Amino acid sequence: MKTKQLMVAAIENGTVIDHIPAEKLFSVVNLLHLDRMKTAVTIGYNLPSQELGTKSIIKMADKFFNDEELNQLAVICPNLTLCIIRDYEIVEKRTVALPDELRGIVKCTNPKCITNNEPMRTHFHAHGPERAALKCHYCNTVIALDDVKLVKKP
Repeated sequence: MKTKQLMVAAIENGTVIDHIPAEKLFSVVNLLHLDRMKTAVTIGYNLPSQELGTKSIIKMADKFFNDEELNQLAVICPNLTLCIIRDYEIVEKRTVALPDELRGIVKCTNPKCITNNEPMRTHFHAHGPERAALKCHYCNTVIALDDVKLVKKP
């Protein structure tokens, strides 16, 4: 008889980010500054996935995300699955989708944009039929999600 075994250990409380495209894993690791976390972090890379072929997964003990962090994740990897774990049980599961508007998260690539020349927050709108781009509210520059640079936080 064959028995299946979990490839990644369970956590008591925290967050699981699932369905990360394998090629995006290290962008997510860098974005979340996982090297600075003081709690347990488990990273699974190139795991089999029916939806993606291969995927990555990150489990973080005692880590829960605010809306700004979720929006940053959505820019890097739209349609991630986020699971909130409490007492080893999934209490919330949702898809992290790209919001209609992003403020102060993405840097405009147009050097003449007012956000690159004045002390003000950037403001972008999801753009295109597949929402695969962002459009600057101020200068109308369109940036494909694959080319987005996040605003560096102090």
